[in-house]
Amino acid sequence: MKSIHIANNSTLLKFEQVAEAIKLEIEKGNLKRNDQLPSITAFSKAHAISRDTVEKAFKKLIREGYVKAFRGKGNFVAGTQDTRLKVLLIFNKLSSYKKIVYDAIISELGSKAKVDLQIHYYNPQLLADIVDESLGHYHYYVIMPHFVHGTEEATYLKTFQKIPSDQLVLLDKDLPQLSHSGIAVYQDFKKDIYHAFVAANDLMEKYEKIVVVFPRYSNHPVELNEGVLQFCTQTGKEFSVIADADKEDLERGTLYIVLIEDDLAILIKKTRTQKFTPGREIGILSFNETVLKELLNVTVITTDFEKMGRTVAQLIREGKSEHINNPFFIIRRDSV
Repeated sequence: MKSIHIANNSTLLKFEQVAEAIKLEIEKGNLKRNDQLPSITAFSKAHAISRDTVEKAFKKLIREGYVKAFRGKGNFVAGTQDTRLKVLLIFNKLSSYKKIVYDAIISELGSKAKVDLQIHYYNPQLLADIVDESLGHYHYYVIMPHFVHGTEEATYLKTFQKIPSDQLVLLDKDLPQLSHSGIAVYQDFKKDIYHAFVAANDLMEKYEKIVVVFPRYSNHPVELNEGVLQFCTQTGKEFSVIADADKEDLERGTLYIVLIEDDLAILIKKTRTQKFTPGREIGILSFNETVLKELLNVTVITTDFEKMGRTVAQLIREGKSEHINNPFFIIRRDSV
């Protein structure tokens, strides 16, 4: 048997960590029914673990029905009590968009997987706690790596590095600095928004200025602003970022980009107060599609959240390791 990864989970005793690691290999199909396990001595030497620890781990697996012992022959894989993939989703927050992703993953994996969900709320320490407690219990760890602005990279990268590369799945955002060989299905926020604007340049031509309404305590990726700035620099448009849509009058000839629905409502109300028609004197462009925005006839730039969830689930189900930039596009409506 090839060397297996034994997760260093501080909530488990060492023999339990060993047993969980072997159990995961059986459940993933890397160890098949009737495969012979190494002897206690061989396993102990290969993984630098005491013979007593290995013996306790094997006995635990025998009690749970994963392994059978035959006198004079050794220990053999008996099968598994649960053939489902075990997947842990760790999202940054709950929202209507995250629900679309979650539902798509659940639908695509179906009854072949047991999926648990936890939330780290942009907090790298909370993510670290979740990972530490769950290491060795899941086949895949699907994580949205969005954190509070200003969080030092080193504080969360060490958490990701604890997870075996082939079990790590990055969702919604990639971390190229990890150089991991697992799965990533992501938005490239700067590139995506820039190319969406270039593709819709015919709509943008009538605006002299683009303003991003970026709430002060928002945890949206700052790369969004960088993508808009790149487009403005290339096309000679004025660019600015404001934190509060409620405190400034609308300016004629300006395209406003809003990230949250509260600001969208404020802008629509202001157009009525100042007697502007969206798509004529001013433009309103919202980030991420919803049914409400469709009903309000608001132009949207968005990724395909359902496809994101289905793609990551397909890669997990098929055991593939790929990095995929999820589709991102503009939905043209009358507000621009």
